[in-house]
Order: sequence, then C-alpha cells, then structure tokens
Amino acid sequence: MSIPNTFEIDIVKANSSHIDVVDFDNLTFGTVFTDHMLICDFKDGAWEKPIIKPYEPFLIDPSSKVFHYGQAIFEGMKAYKDEHDDVWMFRPDENLKRFNKSATRMAMPEVPEPIFIEGLKTLLDIERNWVKKGLGNTLYIRPFMIATGHGVIAQPSTEYRFMIILSPAKSYYSGDVKVIIAEHYSRAANGGIGAAKAAGNYSAQFYPTKLANEKGFQQIIWTDDATHTKLEEAGTMNVFFRINDTLFTAPTSERILDGITRKSIIDLAKRENINIEVRSVLVQELVDAANNGTLKEIFGAGTAAVISPISCFSYQNNEYQLPKLEDSFARQLKEKLTQIQYKLAEDTFGWTVKV
Repeated sequence: MSIPNTFEIDIVKANSSHIDVVDFDNLTFGTVFTDHMLICDFKDGAWEKPIIKPYEPFLIDPSSKVFHYGQAIFEGMKAYKDEHDDVWMFRPDENLKRFNKSATRMAMPEVPEPIFIEGLKTLLDIERNWVKKGLGNTLYIRPFMIATGHGVIAQPSTEYRFMIILSPAKSYYSGDVKVIIAEHYSRAANGGIGAAKAAGNYSAQFYPTKLANEKGFQQIIWTDDATHTKLEEAGTMNVFFRINDTLFTAPTSERILDGITRKSIIDLAKRENINIEVRSVLVQELVDAANNGTLKEIFGAGTAAVISPISCFSYQNNEYQLPKLEDSFARQLKEKLTQIQYKLAEDTFGWTVKV
C-alpha cells in the first residue's frame, strides 16, 4: 500500500540539523524532536494551506480556548525503517479515522485526509534520517489539534491549529510492570469522552497514577465507573488477559479507546489460531484465575510500548504474581507484530504504508 504525494504543502527547510548531537542509544521517550514540524490552521470555516517549517515555539493568545475549555486531541503513531532504508508507517488510515472521531466528539473540525496523510508522508520524507534501522528503533509521530480561537466564553472555538511533531524513540517501558486495580478512581464514564484521544483523559489519570506509583506500582488497571467490577484498560494502554489458553480483552465502548495496536493483536491472534474472546472480564474472575493457577498472562498494548507484559497485580491490598512463561502469547504476538512493522515478515493484512 502506498500513498501518492500530490497535495501542495509549503516547505521551509531548517538552516542546519541537530541530528548529529542526539544520542540515539540513550533516548528518553518523547523529549527529543526532529528538525521540522507540520502546521495547518483552521480559520473562517476552512483549512488553510499546510506548512512544514523548522521545529520551534510559537506565540498563542492567553485567551485561546485550549487553555480554558480543554479542546485538545492527539494521536500516537510510529515510523519504521527496514533493512533497505525504506521508511514505513503502520495503519495511518486508522489513526486518521480515530483522530477525526475524537475531533467530532470534542466539537472540533475534522482534518482532511490529504493534510493528515500526505502531510505526514512529506514530513517523514524530509526527516527520514531520523528514522534509525534496527528492531526497537522508531520515530514516534504525534499529530495533535488545539483550539486557538480567542475569548473565555464557554463555547467551542472557531479557530484551530493542527500540527505534527516527530520524536525518535526506543522502548517506552523497561523491566517488570506492576499494576494496581482501580477501586475508586475512573478513567472514563459512559456518555463521556473516554473513547476520544482527548488531552483531558490523560491528565485526569495523573493523580491516581501518582498514588499508585507511591505504593510501588507503575500503572493502574482501570475498572468501569459504575461498579468497579469490570476490567477495562491498563494505564494508557488497552489490556489483555490470558486465562488457560484463551486471550480476553474488553470490547470498545464510550469508556474504552479503540486501540490500533489492540485491533492488530486481535487479528494476529486469530491468524495464529490463538483462541481470543472480546468480552468484559470481571475483577473477581481475574482474582479467581490467579488463585487457582489458570491466569497465565496480563499485558498492555499500545503504540508507545507495543506490548508491555505485567508481572504482578494488586487488588484490595493483596498482590498476585504472574508466572514467567518462556513462550508467552505476549512475546509471540509482539514478535509477529514488530516483524510486520519492520518489514521482516510479509504483511498479509496490508497494514504498512511506504513513505
């Protein structure tokens, strides 16, 4: 699958690059950015011509609605370089679809496909030297949109800015991940914005996650807001549970994000003849499985971490250790997925897009 680059974009190149001073072997996730960024403004009911220009701060009015009413959405994607120095994106059409779904829920304008896809393709082509070869090396892609209209009246903005910035990345999580199951705090509620990648969803997690960190846990497994009996997401990731030889994950809903890594894992599991069920999993069901020895694995799935195995979970002040498996579903599925992303295996699904 390839996308022709026919959309007109203004390009202003940086006078010099700072790539030579970046230590690509010791990257802190999301802190180093490439030389260029894409900007496209929405004014007077229409999108203006996008521009790719040097990465730099920009001025914004203090009364811009993003500061006061939280109209802000984003996506998370990655680019990969194969053994032939070609650069690939992974399912960008799904990111665009989800981005515009988030925009609609937040009363923001949808971004046209040429601006999102071809703008990203052009930006990646300019920055292809920032995409390093080798498993684990990626270029993290952050498309986002903020409300830039002025005024503190409580109503949607009339002006917006869409941007794409790029950040070289390695592994997001390292070592064992311990989680605590939420008994009070909620990530999202029915009728809310949990299915949108809205900035406020993530800031609302910071405080309960801080409390979990203080107890020695890296993340929280979120439960439903009404009863706290159904397992939903793990930190900023979708979550999978293996009981005996069946893999379970919760269905998407108004509370649960439609993760692109999640749906890819579901398709891969089916292809590999791994029994998988998409249904609600109860907290008590997980505890019972841990107690009787049938709980084999828990892992989170998302763009940044790909697949992050969980070694231990806590519920009602009791800790439950997960067994260490040599041939886990998490390892198998991560290997199959990354082999496709890095073009080391045939992409039978048509997920990869060449830049």
